[in-house]
Amino acid sequence: MGCKELAIDIPLVMEPVRWPECCIYRVPKKLREVYKDAYTPKLSSIGPLHHGECELHAMEMLKLRYLREFCYRTGTCHKDIAGVIETNELKIRRCYEEIFDISSEDFVKMVVLDSIFIIEHFLRSAASDGLFNRTPACGKDESHTSEEDGCCNARGDEKHCILSKPLLRKHIQEDLLLLENQLPFFILDELHTIFQLARYYFFSSFEKKTNVDKKNVKHFTDFMRYFYYPWEFNSTGQPIETLHNAKKVDEAGVIFKKADGRRLLDIQFKKSNFTEIFPCFTCSWLLRCLPFLKHFHCLVNTQTFLEVPRLECHYPFVAYICNYMVLLDFLINTREDVELLVEKGIIVNKLGSNKAAATMVNKLGLEIEQKRSCYQDLAQLLNG
Repeated sequence: MGCKELAIDIPLVMEPVRWPECCIYRVPKKLREVYKDAYTPKLSSIGPLHHGECELHAMEMLKLRYLREFCYRTGTCHKDIAGVIETNELKIRRCYEEIFDISSEDFVKMVVLDSIFIIEHFLRSAASDGLFNRTPACGKDESHTSEEDGCCNARGDEKHCILSKPLLRKHIQEDLLLLENQLPFFILDELHTIFQLARYYFFSSFEKKTNVDKKNVKHFTDFMRYFYYPWEFNSTGQPIETLHNAKKVDEAGVIFKKADGRRLLDIQFKKSNFTEIFPCFTCSWLLRCLPFLKHFHCLVNTQTFLEVPRLECHYPFVAYICNYMVLLDFLINTREDVELLVEKGIIVNKLGSNKAAATMVNKLGLEIEQKRSCYQDLAQLLNG
């Protein structure tokens, strides 16, 4: 049988090619085995990867309600929304690593419901928090008020099933940050000006501005990465080969210190001028034995500090930030390392066991392959 007889006419969308747009995929199996719940949506399926799962079916009725109310309030026809999705269907499908056996009609319907659910939830959350007076949901300038345009009039009632229940609202927020539970950012932004809404919804606690350009944002997980990324860091350093664990670093005289008000990845090594002159001099043992001496700044200022922003071992969504997780994997080998970092206020361990926290961090680094690291210089200082 010749090659012509073997040829199969496969539609372009179904070809098993990794397109340049591809940015949404499943978490590697070994990472998922560490803690399956951390990568699986609890309440709401977004996109095709978890679409149709029975345990997530209850939210589908709310999606229909949101679509109806969004269309009524904004004067938009759901067919117009579907038309936008249909025009971009191929581009949306190419954003996913997998090929989905979903008809065009069902795919468009899914994206319509999921995208409007997200937009409407953001609008209601912003209205509930009183944010429209600061930046209108419709994306107009700040002088625009919520009364001037129906698109801003999303004042969800206080008894709303999600907004009135903090735990439910938190679970929805966590679901919307999961890598496997994403829609491409571009289609959400095409349906509604969503950049500021997403920023308020996920990162309202961030006081510092960030250099995020919405043209570069692929999805909400990627959006989160931009907010945590320390832009001033050099990310071209060589991968870390060796690094002492936290206990040994502490015993060598480096004092771990919680860095308040700093981004998660912004870890800094601070050496005093006195230590530069007398590198072997340290009062760490004395300060540990006699804590009241910490009130004497002349002694404290002779010390070397490793300032680390606080990490909560509860919902490990930061596992995608590979350089940070590899560094943490080196620092934490045993429960004693976790105990030290908890004592310093650097880790908030809600898992209940220091050994469990150490195991979780160590397993998170299993599937991470380093090509470069922004912490190479830091590692050299600690090893030196």
